[in-house]
Amino acid sequence: MEQPREERRYTYADYCTWDDDFRCELIDGVIYVDGQPYDGDPQVATMMAPAPLWEHQEASVKLSWQLQSFLKNSSCKLFTAPFDVRMSAADKDDTVVQPDLVVICDRSKLKGTGCIGVPDMVIEISSPSTARRDRWIKYNLYQRAGVREYWIVDPGTRTVSVHVLLESGDYKTTAYGDTGAAPVSVLPGCEINLGEVFAE
Repeated sequence: MEQPREERRYTYADYCTWDDDFRCELIDGVIYVDGQPYDGDPQVATMMAPAPLWEHQEASVKLSWQLQSFLKNSSCKLFTAPFDVRMSAADKDDTVVQPDLVVICDRSKLKGTGCIGVPDMVIEISSPSTARRDRWIKYNLYQRAGVREYWIVDPGTRTVSVHVLLESGDYKTTAYGDTGAAPVSVLPGCEINLGEVFAE
């Protein structure tokens, strides 16, 4: 008997067979489109997720500019979505995410359309449609995988949650508003000017 689609779990091997225009993420075998679980047939899906809100795009550009300015003489690299991040190289792996911004300091992890292995830093720019995924599902995924620093930037509330991985394997969280600077733990000496990120 064929498994109901909403109960199916997919793998990276499945992901590779889908249309390039089907912009999605795969987390623990579940397909997500624009932050929401997708229960359609990925074999015939050709739709792209809707374009992000302008506030999302503006925050992404401003964060990218500050990080790239710091990294220009560094061995670390900054990438923006769409950029596949796979925590495991196995075809049976069931997780492929596309963070808004990702910093990778080990260039041997760069393969094809993205990264195979755990990034040093991930930034997700949250929206009402992606908030649950960013704050619960991806938080747990990144913590479990060992992502050293995970930022959730929320243009709607003009806040940033910075999660830094402790030796215990748990995240320590620090909240910031829309003024001042937030240090980047994995990039010593780097601070993000939040007033500039949220400036209108």
